Amino acid sequence: MQQRFQPYTRLAAIVLLVIGCLTVLRPFLAAILFAAAITISSWPLYLGLLARCRQRRWLAAAIMSVGLTVLIIVPLALVTWNVADNASDFYDQIKASLESGTLAPPAWLKDVPLVGEAADTYLRKLLGSREELLNVAKNLLEPARRFVLGGGMVLGSGVAQVSLAVFVSFFLYRDGQTLLAALASLMDKLIGRQSTAVADTVSRTVRGVMYGLLGTALAQAGVAAVGFLIAGVPAVALLSVATFLFSLIPVGPPLIWGGAAIWLFNQGHTGWGIFMLVWGMFLISGVDNVVKPMLISRGSSLPFILVLLGVMGGVLAFGFVGLFIGPTLLAVALGLLRNWTGDETV
Repeated sequence: MQQRFQPYTRLAAIVLLVIGCLTVLRPFLAAILFAAAITISSWPLYLGLLARCRQRRWLAAAIMSVGLTVLIIVPLALVTWNVADNASDFYDQIKASLESGTLAPPAWLKDVPLVGEAADTYLRKLLGSREELLNVAKNLLEPARRFVLGGGMVLGSGVAQVSLAVFVSFFLYRDGQTLLAALASLMDKLIGRQSTAVADTVSRTVRGVMYGLLGTALAQAGVAAVGFLIAGVPAVALLSVATFLFSLIPVGPPLIWGGAAIWLFNQGHTGWGIFMLVWGMFLISGVDNVVKPMLISRGSSLPFILVLLGVMGGVLAFGFVGLFIGPTLLAVALGLLRNWTGDETV
């Protein structure tokens, strides 16, 4: 009787152990998944660096971790600091202008085709009525302030998550070859002959999606920086980093270059404002249609709806790093489904 129930007892013990481990690691799960995606994506680079470091794994892992800190953590921390530092000041300035009655519609608004005249008239009427203005301000300013500060908090938690991911990635780099051998043995026992194909699908998909997301974001940030410099937009570095971050969100970059164009119009630089709109529409946003398919083609091409759901669901589930984790997990699932069904149209 004891031998009869022994397999079930072992299974129950294993299930309880897995649940316990997941419970312990749950607060760090997002950082661990992000670290794994980063490590898989940059593994060929690490192997090349390892050869140059004469197989000293700790040195190569340390260099990779420092590089990740410089490329990811430092720019993200700068953007977070600027958002948190300027949100309250911007709110106070708008509030003071409303109370003093010095606000006026921008001069270029009247020249906007079709809706310019009506919008200018409405705003002048609104700004001329103190009671109506304060009522609108009460309804809009505080939610806007909370939204900006909330965005700063999300970025702040993102800095913490990315910092932890970089810390974890050091150990994944250092002990990666041992972990790969252990995972290969485990997958061979669980899956059998298809374990090699599954492992190749996962690694190829993760690299394709990460290259597509990060490569496209970097290209859009570079093109945006050139456009901001040409048009004379201030805070080019900050706006470029913001473009990089917003490029990870579908239809995100227009929020940045569109805001820059509005600022140019508001400053009376109508020509440069039009230039910024054209540059943003055809070059900055156009990069997404050219670079991403090229970079992601070696992995698993992810439909737009899955990218959108992956980004939104990833942020809700994992916070800031969910921008990367969500689409990557969906792409891996889609790649495995195609591999098992043999249908590339899925």
